[in-house]
Amino acid sequence: MLGKRPIYRQGDIKSMKKILVTGGTGFIGSALVKRLLRDGHKVRVLDDNSRGATRRLLAEMQDFELVLGDIRDPEVVNSALRGVDVLHHLAYVNGTENFYKVPERVLEIAVKGMINVLDGAIKNEVGEIFLASSSEVYQRPMRIPTDEAVQLVVPDVMNPRFSYGGGKIICELLAVNYGRKFFDRICIYRPHNVYGPDMGWEHVIPQFVKRLHDLSNSQPNGLLQFSIQGDGGETRSFCFIDDFIDGVALLQAKGEHLNVYHIGTLEEVPMKILAHLVAETIERKINIVPGKLLQGSVARRCPDIGKIEALGYNPKIILREGVAITAGWYMKNISMMPAQSN
Repeated sequence: MLGKRPIYRQGDIKSMKKILVTGGTGFIGSALVKRLLRDGHKVRVLDDNSRGATRRLLAEMQDFELVLGDIRDPEVVNSALRGVDVLHHLAYVNGTENFYKVPERVLEIAVKGMINVLDGAIKNEVGEIFLASSSEVYQRPMRIPTDEAVQLVVPDVMNPRFSYGGGKIICELLAVNYGRKFFDRICIYRPHNVYGPDMGWEHVIPQFVKRLHDLSNSQPNGLLQFSIQGDGGETRSFCFIDDFIDGVALLQAKGEHLNVYHIGTLEEVPMKILAHLVAETIERKINIVPGKLLQGSVARRCPDIGKIEALGYNPKIILREGVAITAGWYMKNISMMPAQSN
């Protein structure tokens, strides 16, 4: 990580809170826990570690309360919410591989989890909820950069990919409509391709690292032939984890009730350029070999971040710098790669 980031204190945060973070041992969740602790809050984490890992929070283990349990269990969720002022709900199944392989689990955790946290929050008089949604709610957005008012879409219920985006849409609908009646503040944010060290192995940057590592071992010299999905012209806008957590902290300080905010960057990059940036990290040259896109893949994605910028958001880490940090971490930890991933 890049060291300490700006902290929103004093005038921005009226008082320190008791906060529950669901999915708090995950990539984003653990980074958020660290930030909340730094900002002086009391933190409780609920996670079953099915995808998260407490090792991400080893240095902080004495500073927060850990509840090991399943977000689908209403009794566990209700217990975890006792005495809580603020809920950050991040428990979900991410990773493109999972959308295709276990769509039923993606949806079950989305819907049951959201119902449970809402019911538990009402029962325990939790005043504020911050919900992590996703850029996947847009699928093929009609405007690029995409603002928060663009229509949310599930293009094809038969395509398992949309289990993820569909689940997030359901969560947003539940949050907004429960929020009108039961909560002081419901705030939704839509992350756009958050990345960084130890983000898991199911995402594009760590998968690029692993494949390039294997290619380099089999071919120590010369130009590497690197196959990708599509022709490489497909774009995404990647947001480094430290910038992203700054955005979440800012929303806790200033985000408005029943509002939706993008957290991301305007640095839209073709996937072939991303592949070359990862290759630079291991000091190899590559030739892009186009391939078939997975059904339901999106050609372009880049957020309009004007709404959160108006609150003071200012991402600082450019993609080249963030990729070097992230890919460097994965090269050092390549032995952690699960055997079943590819």
